[in-house]
Amino acid sequence: MEIEAVRLWATVGVIAVGTIAPAIAIAIIGSTALKAIGRNPEAASKVQTAMILAIAFAEAIAIYALVVSLIVKFVA
Repeated sequence: MEIEAVRLWATVGVIAVGTIAPAIAIAIIGSTALKAIGRNPEAASKVQTAMILAIAFAEAIAIYALVVSLIVKFVA
């Protein structure tokens, strides 16, 4: 296999894992937050704040994966 093909497959793998994993994490976070708000509506503001913060951290993982994929594609 040529080095360019290896770079391409590595980039594809990083992008695939880097987008699927945060998407699943965000779905789980949102689902759990909605269940918590449904059980205790008075705590909605606290749950929503924690949910938004957790979603931001999950999105950061996707951004890191994008950076790693660009490094693999153009530098390595």
